[in-house]
Amino acid sequence: MQLDRLDARLLSIVQNHNKHSSEELGAMVGLSATAVQRRLKRLREAGVIEADVSIVKHKFVGRPIAMLVLVTLERERADIVDRFKQSIRQMPEVMNGYYVTGDADFVLIVTAQSMEDYEVFTRKFFYENPDIKGFKTMVVMDRVKTGFSVPIDFDQFS
Repeated sequence: MQLDRLDARLLSIVQNHNKHSSEELGAMVGLSATAVQRRLKRLREAGVIEADVSIVKHKFVGRPIAMLVLVTLERERADIVDRFKQSIRQMPEVMNGYYVTGDADFVLIVTAQSMEDYEVFTRKFFYENPDIKGFKTMVVMDRVKTGFSVPIDFDQFS
């Protein structure tokens, strides 16, 4: 899909604050509200905009603990990797999962109600999975920055 400067400007705005009205967005980028709606619809249908989400503070929903977990698989075979990817998608405790290069095979961001809750999760999710060689947990002490914004270089768009 070809994006132009107006698409890029819209994306830059909505990825940081997607509650603006079509009229407000139009005023910011120099389009009519109808043109903004058409463009956003096209960007969503094409998968450029993957989701419209709200970022929720963990502690307010009873999940004050977050961890980064480095996971190493027993072997790096396609069927094992695919099976683990599917298991990540099915676990609500796993907020984000990344298949990575380096010392670990996956990096997960996991939330828990307590350390006891996380221990139950590790027993169920890691210890009972024969495809996992090991995992290393790092507890988040302070969430400094959260978001999904991608920097957009406007010079690359016509």
